[in-house]
This record gives sequence, C-alpha cells and structure tokens, in this order.
Amino acid sequence: MFVLHIALQGCLRGQNVVYGLTADTGGHIRYLLDLVAASAQDSGITRIVVATRRFAGPPGPDYAVPEERLGDKAMLVRLSSASPGYRTKEEMHAEVASFAESLIAWITQQAQTPDLIHAHYADAAAVAQIVEDRLGIPFVFTAHSLGRVKAAMLGETAAGHPDLAGRIATEERALTRATLVIASSRDEAEVQYAGYEACDPGRVRVLPPGSDLARFADSRPDPRVDATIARFLHDPEKPVLLALARPVARKNLAALVQAYGESASLQARANLVLVAGTRQDIDALGGEMAETMRDLLVVIDRYDLYGRVAYPKTHRPEDVPALYAHARVRGGLFVNPALNEPFGLTLLEASAAGLPLVATDSGGPNDIVETCGNGILVDPRRPDAIAAAALRLFDDPSLYAGCVAGGARAAACYDWDRHAARYHALLRALVTPVPPLRAPRQVLICDIDNTLVGCASALGIFRRWRSRQASLAFGVATGRSFHSGMAVLEQQDSPRPQVVITSVGSEIYHLDANGVTYTADSAWRRAISAGWERETIRAALAGLDDLALQGTLEQRAFKLSYFGNAAAAAQVRARLAQAGLRASVIHSHGRYLDVLPEGASKGSAVDHVRALYGLPERAVFVAGDSGNDVEMLRARVQAIIVANYSDGLAGHSALQHSYVARASHARGIIEGVGHFRRLSAHAT
Repeated sequence: MFVLHIALQGCLRGQNVVYGLTADTGGHIRYLLDLVAASAQDSGITRIVVATRRFAGPPGPDYAVPEERLGDKAMLVRLSSASPGYRTKEEMHAEVASFAESLIAWITQQAQTPDLIHAHYADAAAVAQIVEDRLGIPFVFTAHSLGRVKAAMLGETAAGHPDLAGRIATEERALTRATLVIASSRDEAEVQYAGYEACDPGRVRVLPPGSDLARFADSRPDPRVDATIARFLHDPEKPVLLALARPVARKNLAALVQAYGESASLQARANLVLVAGTRQDIDALGGEMAETMRDLLVVIDRYDLYGRVAYPKTHRPEDVPALYAHARVRGGLFVNPALNEPFGLTLLEASAAGLPLVATDSGGPNDIVETCGNGILVDPRRPDAIAAAALRLFDDPSLYAGCVAGGARAAACYDWDRHAARYHALLRALVTPVPPLRAPRQVLICDIDNTLVGCASALGIFRRWRSRQASLAFGVATGRSFHSGMAVLEQQDSPRPQVVITSVGSEIYHLDANGVTYTADSAWRRAISAGWERETIRAALAGLDDLALQGTLEQRAFKLSYFGNAAAAAQVRARLAQAGLRASVIHSHGRYLDVLPEGASKGSAVDHVRALYGLPERAVFVAGDSGNDVEMLRARVQAIIVANYSDGLAGHSALQHSYVARASHARGIIEGVGHFRRLSAHAT
C-alpha cells in the first residue's frame, strides 16, 4: 500500500526539527514524523511520501530542498506553490490551488498512484479534495486543531481574527468529503468535532498517537540543561513546576504564571520553569509568539517573580528528557494549562519521566489522565484551580506517588506500533472493503466490557470462530459511546461489528458498504425522542443525596449518566415518578446509573435491529455480564450470561430463561450460541 501524506504548515524536515521556530512548527510535525517511522515498519506498506511546501529564504535553506529521504521507503517531497517564501498558517489558504496543481503533476509522474491520501490540517484537506476530484484518490483527514475550538476560546475577541471564518468553512468541507476522520481523543471526536454541521460521528475514529517514551523513562539530568535553568533562580534546588509549550495564546502560559504569582504558598514550595519555544530575539519571533512572550514577561514583572521563575531562551530537541529529569529529581510537577490540548504528547513524556501532571480538562488530557491515573485535571481559565491542584499534589505524598505510578503505564497505553497497527487495518479495509452482510440468517449481539473483551485468549478464539459464521451478523451493545466502544474493539483486534448499539441502547450505528465507517440510525433516534425531557429530568434530580454526575464525555443527547449506589437509584426512580417524568433508569456495577428515554434500552435497540433484518425471535442471540444488560437479556429467548457475571445476574428473577455459561468472557458467548443452536436443532 502506498500512502501519501499532505502537510503544508510549519517548517518540516526529517531531522533536527526546531519546534517553536514558527508558530505552526509544533506537535503535528512530531506526530507526522513518528507516524511515518512507525508505518515504515509494516511490511504491507510499500511506500510513504510526505508532500509539503517548498519555500526559500528565512527561516533557513533546508526547506527549499526538493526531496529528503526519511527512511528506506519513506520520503519527504517539497513542491512549489504560488508564493516562493514561508507562509504562516493564516496565509496558507492562498497556496492551496497552486500546490494542488504541483501535487497532481507529481502524482501523474509516479509509476504507482497512491492508494490513499492522509491530509493534516484543513488546508491540506482542501488540497486532497482537489486531488480526489481530478484523480479519484480518497483521503483521510486529521485536523490536529480546529478553528471552532479556537473561536470558542477567543470568545468575543474572535471577531478580530477574520481568518477564522475561512478556516472553519474549510474544515466543514473537509469533514464533508473525508472518507475517514482520525481524532486523537474522545474529547476531540465527541466534543470538538460535534460543533461542526458536517461532522458524521460514524466516520470519526479515535486513535491516540503513540510516543517513543523509553528515552523519557530513562531520562537523566544534564548539567548543561540544569545550568541554563539555575541562572534564573535564587534557590535552584527547590521543586519545579515545569511547563513546556510554544509561546502562543492557546497554550495559556500566562495563566500559569498568574496562578503562581497569586499563590504565596506555591512560590514557597516550588520554582516555575517555562520552556517556551526557541528564540534569539523576541522581535524576530513569528506570528503571535512575540506578543505572547512579551505578555509572559509582563506578568512575571507584575508579580515580581524574579529569582523564582526561569524562562530559558533555547533548548534542543535532545534536551527535552533532561528537562523532565531536572523536575523529577527535585520532586516537581509538569503543568499543561492550555485552553485546549488536542492530545498532549508532552503529558505522556513527562509522565514516563516520573512527573505527576496538572493538566487542562479540555481535550486529550481527559483520556490520558483517565487511562493512566497520572494527574489532576483543572479548568485552565481558573488560575486558582491550577495553583490548588499543584499544592494538593505537593501536600499529599500518597497522591503524588500514585500519579508517578500511573505515569509508568503510559508507555504501554500509548505506543506507536499499536497505533500503526490500528491505523493500517483501517486503511487496508478502505482500500479493499468487505461490505456488511445484507441478509443474515442470524444475529449475535453482545456486551463489550467483561463479555466480549477482558480475556485476550478468549477473544482470539472468538475471532477465529466468528470468521466461520458465514450467515451470522455480529453486533455489540455497550454502555460506552460509539467512539469509546470502537476504540476498545480495535485495540483488542475484535471482529468489526456490523451493528453497534451504544450509550446503553440510546444510539445505534450500522456499518457502511465500505466496511469501515458507520451511519447513525436516525429512525431509532426519532423513535426514542418522544417524551424525552432531558434538561427537565436533570433539574429534577439535582441535589439528590449520593448522586453525582459523571464527566461531560459520558453525557449524551439521550442519556444522563451519574454515579450512585442502589439507594440513589431508588431515589431517582421515586423523584422521577413524583415529577411525572417518563424515563428508564439503569443501574449497574453498583455505581453507574443511567437515565434514558422510556423506550430506550439495549433490549429495545436489539429488537429494532431484529426488525430491520426481518429476523424471527429465534434467530437472535444476546450475551452480557452486568446490570445494564438486563433489559437486553430479559427480552430475548436466546440470552447468554457469561460465567464472569456481576450484579447477581444469574439469580435475577427476569433472567431465569437465560443460559449461564460455564466459560467466561468470549468463550462463554461461543458456548451459549452452541447451546441454543443445539436446542433449535433438536426442536426441528
């Protein structure tokens, strides 16, 4: 497979990238180069080309070189566009048409046409659309950051950025046209993209980037790096609050300085170290970086923080592990106060190096901290919250140690080889699609967590068993969101489901003809929407004892999710009845409580799917393990409870007809299907 990447922004080269050299030379370049390196390890990938703009003059001659070898089968190609010099990301839209012509000419000269294009940022997607129109090559899109998110962060001042409207329009077109959209986090997939009219959730997949974390886990202090920091500080051996980010407004470094400046306790406990890009002269910085650096210096001066804040002018890429080690050996923390962080590779690096995190609650850090348990999330607009979180970590040794231990899990959770394997599986499926079974004779729908997944060997057996079931449609029903559920399935290399019932039955997605993307079931949405008064229900449940809302990402249009015990569930049902509000209340695992439209559940969703396929009741198998599977299991004749069940499922009065498997997880599913097939054969 030949994959062509398009990346127009920044100063892109294969070696010794100077991050922060310009406002758009940042994490997306690191992401791209690491992705290319990981992809090149796959023998099924025959060629990789990264196409970028060729320009002369500042910031250096390297960016005018037509070609640069990235590896045995990977190459960086620089092509001309209308303007000969460097162009900022705000100016890049003017280069799209001319660059597209250069790229089309280059492609037509190749012995092999690319199988797929991967566009990075919206202007690259605009190029990809022109190429697809002319040459028929489909494209995958990674936004990296989004204009609507920036507009929301700027608030009323967004009107002063006229380029944003054009950028947002370009992103809308990209989301309309892209075959597949790759997001780095659930927040990006479910919150950020949701602000776009063109966003189709079924065409978005969450693939967290990897990171080469070994060099950070093994990081050691470097006397030269230590010296560049120590010269700013009265007491250079104090603990360190370390921030590492480009000096742009979105990174919100001024709020961190304000948090530090307004907290005498934090100043007494730690020094603040700001590694904000690389500069020789502030006036020479491009874009908004000069203004941001001046703002930082003003805030430092306002709070008279001299001797307590370090802000070295330069650092090399190879210095980064030593920067983390500098903070670690002093018992410090890593702070990312960005207004929004699409992913957060520096968070993983810092965690691997042994630093607890204080991180923004907007974007990828939600996923990272949830997965690794390595820090505290804060509202980045509240300097007092940033300071309080840092002090909490300093003052609680057990919490600090727990976050350090959580960071050690980062390498296993965020690995480029795992990312590349999932990425290539999706690309290959797009190139050689396997369409869904249109007229199945039977359908199996099972829960994901602790039913289908939870035992790797059992899932391997299930994968082979599934491949032999020619007339059986396979689906899942889960309390997870679509993106969360698909991420788990793909990480575990599960068979791709034909139907995905998500959010405890409140959403249904069907596999498209390309065998990769999904379409939401609008008929189901209409069916369950009648009588659903989401905000009225939320208001009615406010203030109940032992009931707490789950995080933003767990809330859906047709699902309110809480934490609560059995007593809280009883209170919820009573309060809703008292208020005359119709809803379904699902309690599971002793702590999760979901409130859904009255007609929504896994069970009713399965019945909707059965009707779509025109199948009789005896053609449907369902399998589950917990309380949120009760509605699905009780409504089906052929219900399977896997051996590792919870919530007293096997003794539930409404589930006496179920088959309780002797085997756990996916083996139990296979055992249950076999049991009911034998019964059916005997009956006939």
